[in-house]
Amino acid sequence: MLAPVTGKASEPVFFDAELRPNPPLSARAQFAILALVAAVNFALGIVFMLRGAWPIAPFMGADVALLAWAFRASRKEAGRRERVTLTPSELRIAKRPVRGCPSETALNPYWVRVVLEDDVLPAQRLTLWSHGRATELGSFLAPDDRASLADALQAALRTAKEYRPF
Repeated sequence: MLAPVTGKASEPVFFDAELRPNPPLSARAQFAILALVAAVNFALGIVFMLRGAWPIAPFMGADVALLAWAFRASRKEAGRRERVTLTPSELRIAKRPVRGCPSETALNPYWVRVVLEDDVLPAQRLTLWSHGRATELGSFLAPDDRASLADALQAALRTAKEYRPF
């Protein structure tokens, strides 16, 4: 569970988003696909064995095992979370990885700079810079989602910088 924002109780929240990867297929759909692939591979393996090509049979099972491993890894990675909360006094980023300990970073919104690399490749990165420290955000998002997150965060940071409580 993510820790609540520890800013002043009366401060408005200008941006609050939980980022998470797109969910994989449901467990039922994964099982159905895996069962279908296993059935087809089993049938083809029998055909190859009857024709004397028995060394192919283990490879027919290996690709089913690899597909099962890929489905499992996909479901585990879907557990990643990043929470971004912006108040006038603090930009808080809480990350909950699949493995390892959760981490939390608090930055002064006045000094935060949002940098979205202009690469055309899907490896384009969204980085928040403050006082020489860089924090990557939304590495698992699609490039379009990452760009819209950068725009929304920049707009919220402008609003937070211009905020005057009186």
